[in-house]
Amino acid sequence: MSLEITPVQISKDVEQHDNIIELLISSPSKPEIKNGDILVITQKIISKQEGNIVDLSTVMPSLLAIGIASAYDKDPKVVEIILSQSKRIVRMNNGVIITETTQGFICANAGIDESNVKNGHVTLLPKNADDTAKKLKDEIFQKTGKDVAVVISDTFGRPFREGQTNCAIGIAGISAISDYVGTKDTFGKTLHVTAIAIVDEICSAAELVMGKALNTPIAIVRNYKYQKSDSLAKDVIRLKSTDLFR
Repeated sequence: MSLEITPVQISKDVEQHDNIIELLISSPSKPEIKNGDILVITQKIISKQEGNIVDLSTVMPSLLAIGIASAYDKDPKVVEIILSQSKRIVRMNNGVIITETTQGFICANAGIDESNVKNGHVTLLPKNADDTAKKLKDEIFQKTGKDVAVVISDTFGRPFREGQTNCAIGIAGISAISDYVGTKDTFGKTLHVTAIAIVDEICSAAELVMGKALNTPIAIVRNYKYQKSDSLAKDVIRLKSTDLFR
């Protein structure tokens, strides 16, 4: 069977305490959910639903934030939030601030985002997207009786590559990585380092039908035979001991 990726339209701007699964089920797209589906859900609606939104008018920037903002032509209030959501600053250059977030992700601006949210506000990354994915997976089973995997996605840049791509920041019910180490290639050679970040590739594929302005923050990926697992999104994060760029 061919791989299917179906966008799901949400008819309203998601707000805090909205029920995402109810919005999914009642979508104008009338999605059919089947056992073995993978639901890819954008971080933005998760952050909105969980109330991870900051009103910039309530932020008092520190002297450090003011200094960085001045040097990098940024809003000092946004910089203050970036600092509050970061374990460390990885690199600052050419107006770009790369940090390690409190969740352990390496990304620009600690994942702080001013898009698709009302003026004067920013969204933060979910505090624990793996827990959220697990709750959504369980709720889908309760409401539909279907056993699915859930992946929460966000858009990250990449070292040495232009453009951004979707990556998994939270997962439930699916193995994060498909490890081919110890298997044979087509010439009979033993593979020693090949491990595919399956959940990131699924997010990237789903992004092709989701878009940023299409009101389709959810996609259903069907006919992909994934390995069920209790993996977490952090399983894709490279350990410091093997990261040559830290």
